Amino acid sequence: MDQFNTPWRVTSAATYTTPTDSRVYGTLDIDVTETKKFLDRKREEGEKITMVHVTVAVLARAIAFDAPEMNCFIRRGSVVGREHIDVMVPVQVGGDTGVTAAIVRDAHARPVSDIAREIRDKAKRTRGGDEIKAAKNKYVLNRIPWPLRRPIFRLLKWITVDMGFEIKALGLSAHSFGSFVVSDIGSFGLNTGMTALMPAAKIPCVIVLGKLEEKPVVRDGEIVIRHILPLTGTFDHRIVDGAQIGKFARGIKRGYRKPEWMDSVPEKELADCIFETRD
Repeated sequence: MDQFNTPWRVTSAATYTTPTDSRVYGTLDIDVTETKKFLDRKREEGEKITMVHVTVAVLARAIAFDAPEMNCFIRRGSVVGREHIDVMVPVQVGGDTGVTAAIVRDAHARPVSDIAREIRDKAKRTRGGDEIKAAKNKYVLNRIPWPLRRPIFRLLKWITVDMGFEIKALGLSAHSFGSFVVSDIGSFGLNTGMTALMPAAKIPCVIVLGKLEEKPVVRDGEIVIRHILPLTGTFDHRIVDGAQIGKFARGIKRGYRKPEWMDSVPEKELADCIFETRD
């Protein structure tokens, strides 16, 4: 039995249905005061990096270096590890198209400034109509008669996820939606979001950023004002248990405490990382 197919996971994959009864939720208030200072310095230097960009880097590295067993999905009752860590970031677009997505490849191995530039570039191109192929399929699905939509969706999922084939014309594979999703609702003034797990994505978690606020906290016996960022996570319990969430959370806290590390290539950690990076 490999490192991904533990007895608990094999049993869970056979017991739970997909994934309506396997969702678990968690919230975490993070002190991001040091990260806020880092972002302010970058802004003074003329570089626009946001908390979303930092969060993509923080979460990707937390999975890569602290909880690598989370980077997987279920295929025909077995848990399959992914070779890369790619992050999906929803992008708000105008008109009738609503929301689409940008995919950040190998996010754990890249400086946050590089991630920020890529997300901005992809968001700009997406708003101009250049969406990723997988996201464009929503227009195709919209034209299919309602009684046929679910059967066609299930067929596509069976081909790509269960059988492991890629449909290049549609831009679909088992990895089209990345390793996990990062979504920002704080920009809408919201603090907590209990999201669904997209059945098509086959991802273990969705992490939602809430509204960044100044709050009183106790440090060394004294009450001080700190910048607090609420994070909400939706997890697939067939894949993720409490122990893994704990390791994930420790990696997240460390990342926000060391924002400068997020703006460099983690050469030392990559030397022992089990995930591949593209050239």
